[in-house]
Amino acid sequence: MVSIKDIAKRVGMSPSTISRVVNGKKYVNPEKRELILRLIEETGYVPNKSARDMVLKRTFTVGIVIPDTFNMFQRQLFSIIEHHLESFGYHTLFFFVKFEGASEDDCLQRLKSEKLDGVILLHEIKSPRFYEYLAAVGLPCVIATFAAAEQRIPSIHVNEEQAAYDAVQHLIGLGHRKIDILSGGSFSFGQQRADGYARALHSAGLSRDAGREVFVKSYSAEAGMYGMRELLLRDRDFSAVFAATDELAIGAIRVLEDEGIKVPDQVSIIGFDDIDISSYIVPRLTTIRQPLGDIGERTATLLHKRILGEKPAESDVVLPYELIIRESTARV
Repeated sequence: MVSIKDIAKRVGMSPSTISRVVNGKKYVNPEKRELILRLIEETGYVPNKSARDMVLKRTFTVGIVIPDTFNMFQRQLFSIIEHHLESFGYHTLFFFVKFEGASEDDCLQRLKSEKLDGVILLHEIKSPRFYEYLAAVGLPCVIATFAAAEQRIPSIHVNEEQAAYDAVQHLIGLGHRKIDILSGGSFSFGQQRADGYARALHSAGLSRDAGREVFVKSYSAEAGMYGMRELLLRDRDFSAVFAATDELAIGAIRVLEDEGIKVPDQVSIIGFDDIDISSYIVPRLTTIRQPLGDIGERTATLLHKRILGEKPAESDVVLPYELIIRESTARV
């Protein structure tokens, strides 16, 4: 079996240089790197993971904390993050969390039992004990899709409040004045999107009406169906709905169609996230597009740098979003 020493001897370089190339590190002359990679391919050399882990004092394992509901948006994001982590040589472990505090404590205990190089949070943990543990053991962590400035943990996200404001402004620009909101009652991003909704109404001189607001337990399509039924029971005198996620919007559209209310002829719907299915449903969904590719790549890259001991240039990365206008919104 070919060893790293054999490779080093063949190219006349030190084993440490070969190791840097194998582990994807920089600081190696491009010509030397190309020579080493060509020889590795020719000889079929495979690094011994256990030996590498012992030398580098790393496990090349990253924990990803996700909600047990694991919606479509998070599935897409996780897939992108995992792809980039693999390019850095990491494999992943899942840590599922429910909404209640006891589940967060259980997640922390499971996390403590594993030897991890770092952690990515795709779920908004509220327990102080969780963050205290990360700080105490110095475990690198990156947050994706929401901010936690008080925890001093790097985060990658969009401006939720401003994006929601722009979404509702789109409806107002189409002439809508009776605009309902369908959102979730948990997590900061839901509140921020509701704040953006309220600010857009205020800037247009429209009063906020609690009767036009429904907050459901989750952000799923099923919750969207439940929430839209609740809105219809309260009041049918609305011409548009801002849904805080695409899945909520999709559930809402299903109920409206069942009730014989045409979208967008009678009611316009706008979502948030731009999950893949949003461009395939009928009518195709107008929404706020989060830059999933950038969020995923930057999250994985930032965690990798933190694991290597590099300090990020900025702790809170706010990425641009985009209003995607499709067929679910129309002028009054």
